[in-house]
Amino acid sequence: METVIRLLPYAVADGPTNMAADETLLRSAVEGIPSLRFYGWTTATVSLGYFQPCAVRLADPLLMSLPWVRRPSGGATLVHHHELTYALALPAGSPWQTRASWLQRMHRIIQTALADLGVRVDCGTPIKHGDVLCFQQYTCGDLLSSGSKVVGSAQRKHRQALMQHGSILLARSEHTPALPGIRETADVTLTAEQLQDAIVRAFTKETGWRAAEAEWTEQERGWIDELTAEKYGNVAWNEKR
Repeated sequence: METVIRLLPYAVADGPTNMAADETLLRSAVEGIPSLRFYGWTTATVSLGYFQPCAVRLADPLLMSLPWVRRPSGGATLVHHHELTYALALPAGSPWQTRASWLQRMHRIIQTALADLGVRVDCGTPIKHGDVLCFQQYTCGDLLSSGSKVVGSAQRKHRQALMQHGSILLARSEHTPALPGIRETADVTLTAEQLQDAIVRAFTKETGWRAAEAEWTEQERGWIDELTAEKYGNVAWNEKR
């Protein structure tokens, strides 16, 4: 029997909407719907890990004036600017989840896709170059280009369903001048569309699943609106820590 994962259309949105959409994917995965989506950000946006205190963004004058949102996943601070972001949501059990780590598996897929586009990346080893920014903190499985982290991911689980999202740094942002992207480290300029297509090809080859283009359901659109208004766009929720 063919295994099919839903591929949602690329979209650009603000921080609250993007995080509400990712949590919506997790809700749908609980109900048995697997999804993969890629997206961008309407403007440079700070996202804090779920457990981070909101005051950490004030430690850097380049970040304090940016719009910000709290992610549903853990980890350190991210500045979403010149990047491609992905979100993968999978129901519990086989064939979607096995004992293998999806963090490492997805990063191998991205590594293959980048290689097909002429960009070599290697797996990093744990090291910490700073206390705030995620891309200054390397963990096992992060992908490095010329020694700089360019791919990192985080996860959240609910009722054994998995949502994993991550950032692929295409180019340096003026808000994070210490973080070079693929354009600087590999001298390769990639568009979001190029990279998305390469990742989908590598994903289907690695998994054997078919990626079927689909739209959000009406129920999911309602969840996104609800979560944006009541959670990710709510100042009180974002400042809860």
